[in-house]
Amino acid sequence: MKCARFSYHRAVDVADAVTALAEADGEGKLLAGGQSLVPVMALRMAAPEVIVDVNRIPGLDHLEVHDGVLRAGALVRHAALAGQTLHPLAAAAARWIGHAAIRSRGTLAGSLAHADPSAELPAVLRACDGAVHVAGPGGSRRVDAAALFTGALQSDVGEDEMITAVELPCPDAWGFAEFARRHGDFAVVSVAAARFGSELRIVVGGVAGTPHLVPAGDLDGPLDDARVASLADAAADDVDPPSDLHGSAGHRRALTREMTRRALASVAATPAREPV
Repeated sequence: MKCARFSYHRAVDVADAVTALAEADGEGKLLAGGQSLVPVMALRMAAPEVIVDVNRIPGLDHLEVHDGVLRAGALVRHAALAGQTLHPLAAAAARWIGHAAIRSRGTLAGSLAHADPSAELPAVLRACDGAVHVAGPGGSRRVDAAALFTGALQSDVGEDEMITAVELPCPDAWGFAEFARRHGDFAVVSVAAARFGSELRIVVGGVAGTPHLVPAGDLDGPLDDARVASLADAAADDVDPPSDLHGSAGHRRALTREMTRRALASVAATPAREPV
């Protein structure tokens, strides 16, 4: 099939993009990487009247660390995220996204705005307790990861707004594990784990409509094999996954246990991170 007819607008800056979206009155969509938007348009599952291309907006592809926080522009491609060393957890997760062609075009902000519950980067944002900066007709606002994802394929980004930047605090130790039918397929279950001082954050993707934060508490001792096994069991007990064509609820719980164990084993093995 082919896309329905639409008007095309190439934005020159963020204000121009937001204005074009507002004028579209709910019938506009942003085009960055297009890895999620274009396929659904081709299948006529979406038929926006206006496409706002933001690829030529300058200054949205930066990657830099300030005060222990990675600050990334909206147009940072998955390939760039996978290749950087400033935030190893984000790099590890990005390597699981699709295939080389997809990673070369797909963007960080696009993945977060799309809010696919099986996607890797929403889980990383939640595990790092990060945030996004959103521009709209009323100005800019900062949205914490806990408030950004509101449901499956739903986020707190309005139809006339766009994500302009992402904040990802850099953890002291990290781990990422994923099970997919084939590398590059959507995750059946993924786990992102991050330690900040004594705080341990474990987030499971693919088991609910939004990335699921597992209550892990503070690390009051070493993250040894016994503690890892206990936390993995707790994660499996805490999720309530659906059954679908990719596996039963029990299958996903078992995967949650194993992926959590693998991610936490990586956390335990992470060498001390040099301050950036």
